[in-house]
Amino acid sequence: MAGQPWNRVNIAFPGAVSCVRVHFNSTTDASVKSLLVNNGKVLQLLHSEILQTEVRVLYELLYILNNSYRGNKTFKGLKQVEQCINRLKNMKLDVALQELTELCPNRIQRGLSITAGVCELPSQPMLEWLCLKVLGAAKLMSCTLNRCSRTFSLTKQQMKWEEFIILNMVITSLLSRLWVISRGILVSLSSLYQQLLELLRPVADAQPMPFLTDFTLPADMLQFLGPSDALLLTKLAKAKEIKKKKNEQQKKDKTQGAARKVKEDVGVTVERAICLDAGMKPFLKVFRDFTEGKSFEQKTHKG
Repeated sequence: MAGQPWNRVNIAFPGAVSCVRVHFNSTTDASVKSLLVNNGKVLQLLHSEILQTEVRVLYELLYILNNSYRGNKTFKGLKQVEQCINRLKNMKLDVALQELTELCPNRIQRGLSITAGVCELPSQPMLEWLCLKVLGAAKLMSCTLNRCSRTFSLTKQQMKWEEFIILNMVITSLLSRLWVISRGILVSLSSLYQQLLELLRPVADAQPMPFLTDFTLPADMLQFLGPSDALLLTKLAKAKEIKKKKNEQQKKDKTQGAARKVKEDVGVTVERAICLDAGMKPFLKVFRDFTEGKSFEQKTHKG
């Protein structure tokens, strides 16, 4: 694994040109648009205030526990989580993704390019280099999830033994939040990787300049990750499908008439409107921001 090209903090930048002129149509326009949207989501997560706050809490906690808690297994697990986060920072994924945003044409340029029939897009070496960056970051997020889960189990075991109860409650809550954030980033990276591969095909056909000669990019993130992490992605996909069906059913019910009424005979006549939107939505808003938030590009246009 150490010899894999994606398993490096600093992946060698390709020496070829960054942009090439290719044939541009509505299909390519849709691919570029989807790529920018998913790219914006990943950038939004990496720059999110929630993530930065949790990382600072982790650093402060490790600093406080450095002397008195050093030999504890939970402390060692927290250090491993810190290593994953530091490695993600050092690989400068956000800088690479910001460069991708600058290389891709904006909405006005894409409209003019459809009329002209040609457009400048990121070259094959650039896209393959970005794919390696995304794969490496996804593996780091996978490792972070595993280490958060392992450390959480150790902390839970100490709580059963009634050791350092308040401290362990702080650690478990921190690990839970980091796990949710890491999963959100992993899911966003999976979507971004698919869009990179989709744009890579027409670019490679128009201007073939292979950068990866001894490594084949996996077909999708499910193939690249282990079974446990792939299960997380498939579970989330099923949840989105169920939610989509639920929204369609809600729209169908609204078109059929007003909200239904339920009458109950408990001694006094009671009428209660069924609210289909009631539930845990306010409590799940934080996680929805990681999976369904507005893209970075959309926010900048609004500003």
